[in-house]
Amino acid sequence: MSSVNNPYMPYPVRIANIVVDSPDKSLRTFKFEFLDPEDEKRFEYLPGQFAELSIPGEGEIPIGIASSPTEKGYVLFTVNRVGQVSSFLHNMKIGDIMGVRGPLGHPYPVHSLKGQNIVVIASGFAVTTLRATVAWLLHPDNRPNYGRITFVYGARSPGHLLFREDWEAWQKRDDIDVYVAIYKMVPGWTGKVGFVPAVLQEICPPAENTAAIICGPPIAIKTTQPVLFEAGYKPENIIMSLENRMKCGLGICGRCNVGPEYVCKDGPVFTLAQLNELPPEY
Repeated sequence: MSSVNNPYMPYPVRIANIVVDSPDKSLRTFKFEFLDPEDEKRFEYLPGQFAELSIPGEGEIPIGIASSPTEKGYVLFTVNRVGQVSSFLHNMKIGDIMGVRGPLGHPYPVHSLKGQNIVVIASGFAVTTLRATVAWLLHPDNRPNYGRITFVYGARSPGHLLFREDWEAWQKRDDIDVYVAIYKMVPGWTGKVGFVPAVLQEICPPAENTAAIICGPPIAIKTTQPVLFEAGYKPENIIMSLENRMKCGLGICGRCNVGPEYVCKDGPVFTLAQLNELPPEY
């Protein structure tokens, strides 16, 4: 592994912390610290980008970056145990060394959204890059540049809700509206109940001067779109991530393309207006 700014070579990192995020232990959030402080400076990114987590002898997997660039000294990734590399990573320990290659892809267009209200809509563990987005928007250096911020997040149960400390802290602020839901009522739950589209339909902010950023499973994205259309949102103001299609990160393997676009290189972030010009994906 190398410490030069080479998109083909991972930066060496140390596992600084591991948090088990789900009752079945299939989700774990890893906190990585760069071995060389200069590598952290080279790893410049914005919310919505991803990186390849690289384990020598095992391979690499593309994962969205869950930390905000305003959070210094580390990067966060939430990994679902679904294959060889992710399973190996789940068995690694604090202090182990591995690699992070990136950052890759295009971010959410946070700079071009200045002056607008923003609705952030997350389903399941796809909340990761949206957690990064809200943390970035709420940072004191950035918050004055945006209007009202609304965060809508749903998961199957309280135990599957990620980054609880973050959204509970956001709920105490007066400059962001936070709606957290579980799909089916359980004893002791005091938040919203229902799938994300139903919750959004209930509280959807006006479309005027507002952009919606969505990330989640394909079915969640698909069923959220009609709610936004009904509220008056236009395709160019609906921003989505196709992160589930990310592969090599460089547009070389050709396995992520949608029509002529390579999701890992031209995306993973697209507006719905852009996607409407491509073969159907969501």
